[in-house]
Amino acid sequence: MVAGSAAVLASTNEHASGDIGRIVLAGNPNTGKTTLFNALCGARAKTSNFPGTTTAVRTGHSRWSELPQPIDILDLPGVYDLYLDTPEGAIARTALHGNDARAEDAVVIVVDACNLARNLVLASQVIPGGHRVVVALNMSDLAERRGLAVDAAALSRRLGIPVVPMTATKGTGLGALRTALLTAWRAPAQLPPANATPEVAMAWAEGVAAGVTSGDQGVDGVDHFTERLDRVLTHPVLGLLAFLAVMTGLFWVLFALATVPMDLIEATFAGLGQMAEAWLPAGPVRDLLTQGVVGGIAGTIVFLPQICLLFFLITLLEDTGYLARAAFVLDRVLARFGLPGHAFVPLLTSHACALPGIMSARLIPDRRDRLATILVAPFMSCSARLPVYVLLTTLLFAGRPAAAGLAFAGCYLLGAAAALFTAWLFGRTILPGRAQPLILELPTYKMPSLRNAVLAAKDQGLSFLTTAGTVIVAICVVMWWLSAYPKVPVTPQVENLRLQASVPGLGEDAVTTLMAEADALQSKAEQAGSFAGQMGHAVAPVFEPLGFDWQLTVGVLTSFLAREVFVSTMSVLAGGQADAELDEGVVASIRGMTRDDGRAVFTPAAAAAALVFFVLAMQCLPTLTVTRKETGGLKYAALQLGYMSGLAYVVAFVVYQSLRAAGVS
Repeated sequence: MVAGSAAVLASTNEHASGDIGRIVLAGNPNTGKTTLFNALCGARAKTSNFPGTTTAVRTGHSRWSELPQPIDILDLPGVYDLYLDTPEGAIARTALHGNDARAEDAVVIVVDACNLARNLVLASQVIPGGHRVVVALNMSDLAERRGLAVDAAALSRRLGIPVVPMTATKGTGLGALRTALLTAWRAPAQLPPANATPEVAMAWAEGVAAGVTSGDQGVDGVDHFTERLDRVLTHPVLGLLAFLAVMTGLFWVLFALATVPMDLIEATFAGLGQMAEAWLPAGPVRDLLTQGVVGGIAGTIVFLPQICLLFFLITLLEDTGYLARAAFVLDRVLARFGLPGHAFVPLLTSHACALPGIMSARLIPDRRDRLATILVAPFMSCSARLPVYVLLTTLLFAGRPAAAGLAFAGCYLLGAAAALFTAWLFGRTILPGRAQPLILELPTYKMPSLRNAVLAAKDQGLSFLTTAGTVIVAICVVMWWLSAYPKVPVTPQVENLRLQASVPGLGEDAVTTLMAEADALQSKAEQAGSFAGQMGHAVAPVFEPLGFDWQLTVGVLTSFLAREVFVSTMSVLAGGQADAELDEGVVASIRGMTRDDGRAVFTPAAAAAALVFFVLAMQCLPTLTVTRKETGGLKYAALQLGYMSGLAYVVAFVVYQSLRAAGVS
């Protein structure tokens, strides 16, 4: 239990209640700062980035009846030491003691009642800053269940500031915290010297914690439940198996639940497109709205359920304390290739979609490690590649499902191997150095906060829509224009087919067949004559060493918007429909595609080269957009595009030329 309440001592530095302009929440990681922030701000919270860093800082507002104006609330990133040379430490120093500090700031130091000594080191660095300061003694209920009793009044006397016992997840103690902030005071404190070494500061913290903590466990007591569970979850073998089971469950939930809203989004926008077609007269305006704007927005928002659900699940896992254990287990493997243990979440997430995978790299504390993870994450085979893999493996191994299955699995292994190789290479060139050792305190196990998870999902979803989403829609419109213009006149062959279909007395099935053939031929002519088609002809010589003709080159260019576009592009060029599903008829028509000289487009060597190219190439404009946002500029997005495309080209060239040399044409 926690004894006492917010102590009230004789004030030596009284503040007027009306001069609070901002409340800054500081504390170690895993102390419940964000939970307290959400309790104070609710849905008014948002996530923003400080200049020069990708470390997220949450800002929000709260209205109190005692004050005439709303209060800004800032949730700093968790830090163990204010003066460590890390992005998080720099942000905290700037907010508390640097240019961003304000005279009217109030600071709440959130400490974990179960780990008091560790938390007090940071408190001793924040208290001398001159602001009104209050300590929020959080997780008091958990301390009580573990047999710990913290004397809040005694701790207040030692620190010279108010100490408020509370449980942020339940909202307990919020009123007392508000009162303490409005009537903040200072009294003489017993703090270590400002220039104290870490050893001296730690010894002081342990002494204070021992003096105010009592109970069955005591300050150095052991949580036996945590100890038993950690024997399994941090074991080199059992921990890895547990991790695989947890991640399998996470992705099963992600795919099972996200499918429903994604299908609803697609159906909704398909209906909107049909309504626009019905209401608007035929012409470029209708085409722009239905194919460019509506299609672009749909292609953006369809990612939203996966992003929101993924961050909801990750936040739940983080709140329980499990993610730290998983990072500890995988750090041994990833560190050999220059990646930190924290990288496992972004890399695994990227198998669903690289966008949320790159965004989840925010969990990585070190900037060098964060950049390395972002740069290699797109090598993971995402769900958008699946239609391409299915098409090309089917073309390569017709009638041999076992071989096609092995090739399919090989695509995933090749992508993962390329990611690890690239991380190793970058660690010795453009991002020199080793991955930072994974030094972390394993947090206590606790029930996750659904409120935190919902707000985290909301924040990440809004961040995606307001940044990457706007750019993606604009590029979708540009790509539509390139594919739709210039308009190609109806070819004589198409006119002849339509005339045949108009002959009186012709059966309905025959009319349908002739019109479908005419539409398919016209679509192919329009695709070839569009700006995108013209670019395909112009760029085809570059891809000729890979065995690609102009049609395959058009597929590569159009799939830069999104990889799955490759299948629909090939379907159109093969004489099918753009929205055709990958059924046997479509595969057969694509397999029968011919070059201008009559040779097959998808020879075994060319199909194998195309498959390798799509495994390794950066064929995803939305991913580059998110990379630019997360790294703070175009530099690393350009590097990602150039390196991945170059690697894909070289490996595809080797595959194609080697197969030709071996007699496989």
